[in-house]
Amino acid sequence: MNNLQLQQKDMEKEIAQLESFIKSDIDARELKRAIAVRMASAGNIYHEISLILGVSNFFIGYWKKQFKTKGIGGIKLGHKGSKGYLTALQNTEVLEWLKNKEYWNLDELVTYLEQEFGVIYSLSQKDEV
Repeated sequence: MNNLQLQQKDMEKEIAQLESFIKSDIDARELKRAIAVRMASAGNIYHEISLILGVSNFFIGYWKKQFKTKGIGGIKLGHKGSKGYLTALQNTEVLEWLKNKEYWNLDELVTYLEQEFGVIYSLSQKDEV
């Protein structure tokens, strides 16, 4: 197998990886990155990709390089956020409670969260007015 055939096989393998990733349940930002990289890997011109996806040429090049060096992990979001204090069910309960209020009051919400779920709101010194 010559060098050109090896490059073609590598490109097909990368595109297959990207296709699989795109079809999985991913964040919209990851999806845009993956589609941009897939289109670039398939030979689309950066200018065309940027017009279709509404991204810059730099965006395309940057995420293509991240994918080439780190694989799928390179285009995934790095920060997933911290774990919340409430479960999904508790969040739903709080939202329902808020929907049934005629007005919202922060002090009332703080009291509700503490009494119902044992979550104590703490204002850090940097947030104080």
